[in-house]
Amino acid sequence: MDNIIVPPTIHLIVGTIVLLANLFFLVVVGLLAWQKSALSAVGKAAFILFQVVLMVQVLIGIKLLDQGLGIFQLYIHYLGGLAPMAFCLLFYWLPTKDGVKQSRRLAVVASVSFVFMLLTFVVGSIATAGIG
Repeated sequence: MDNIIVPPTIHLIVGTIVLLANLFFLVVVGLLAWQKSALSAVGKAAFILFQVVLMVQVLIGIKLLDQGLGIFQLYIHYLGGLAPMAFCLLFYWLPTKDGVKQSRRLAVVASVSFVFMLLTFVVGSIATAGIG
């Protein structure tokens, strides 16, 4: 693993994918919550997809830090990138069997995650553009 070099553009590309997955997740669970419907299979799949791409992005970010490329980033980039993982954990830590409550809680998770991810994406892009 130490011999593998990850270019920062990969982090940008995966970050874009994370934003798109978060937006898809937000739309799906937002519609379910709006319709007062229980969490559907598509909603669950959107949540899983979001979590998987988020974890991949975090791992790439850790590798970039290992390569010494994170010293120019701002802490908001690190905290904003990890906050959505914390929101997902909170969802699991506060379980409910009510399907409508699940869709509403996931709509909140998707919303606040999107705000944090968008902020992180913008801050990271600005910080990287200022360096290059």
